[in-house]
Amino acid sequence: MLAGPQRSESEAQLLRRQAGRWLKQKREERNLSQRQLADLLSLDYYTFISQLETGRGRIPPERYVDWARSLGMKPRDFVYVLMRYYDPITFSILFPDAEAVDLKFRENA
Repeated sequence: MLAGPQRSESEAQLLRRQAGRWLKQKREERNLSQRQLADLLSLDYYTFISQLETGRGRIPPERYVDWARSLGMKPRDFVYVLMRYYDPITFSILFPDAEAVDLKFRENA
């Protein structure tokens, strides 16, 4: 059984929005539309991409490798960055010397 959330809901939502902006940046770097990325990922609806890019949802862990490859990244590098947003406490435990996501930037990041 999991304990309560690691962050307050507002902090978690801010981090999801930051993750969404990062995902959008990676998609745009590959010159992919949301529909094209959805096709690469065999998703039925490209709107799922839109939801993630606006911070309304998370990529299921079992799809990390597919997402990484679709965005032209090594799976390890993809998960490393995504974990900063999705699970910052675990990230800071595993990588204590890494730069943490700075919540000061909030919506400006």
